[in-house]
Amino acid sequence: MSIAEKIILQQGDLTEADADAIVNAANNDLKLGGGLAGVIRRKAGDAVQRECDAIGAIPVGGAAITSAGKLKARHVIHAASMQLGGLTTGRALRSSTVHSLRIAAENGLRTIAFPAIGTGIGGFPLSECAAIMLKEAAEHLKSPTSLEQIYFVLFDKTALSAFEKALREMNERGDLESGSHSGDSQ
Repeated sequence: MSIAEKIILQQGDLTEADADAIVNAANNDLKLGGGLAGVIRRKAGDAVQRECDAIGAIPVGGAAITSAGKLKARHVIHAASMQLGGLTTGRALRSSTVHSLRIAAENGLRTIAFPAIGTGIGGFPLSECAAIMLKEAAEHLKSPTSLEQIYFVLFDKTALSAFEKALREMNERGDLESGSHSGDSQ
């Protein structure tokens, strides 16, 4: 299966994704307040927030894994793309995406579902988010990993279109071929 076939884009509700893990666009204090994090807390139940509280604060750009409570997924990976009350940066988005993929692989997960991290409360531009996240997903799939499929479950048609455009551009550049590395992996 090619890298392009392992990256799946779809519009929908991330909290309904049937994946080994869904990724929460989190703040570094792991407080599940507003946006996607708030929806996850309401649907998963308070157990996920209690697990986050036990973990405590993590660095911006880091990630942490918890159970998924009442969700279909087995785990939630919390990608800390911003400080509580702050905005998402490209560096934090890239780092939290990479850390989320690593945690999934370290836990032997086969499927992971991402949102467009940082584009809601975090205020990060959608087209840049798509380019960064898809690049890191493709780079991860070029190395040995337990991950067989990486889903991007996007809230609306605008987000889906931005990710489709970025993936198409990567494919045209040859970035989805197994042997091509673009050098910078940070």
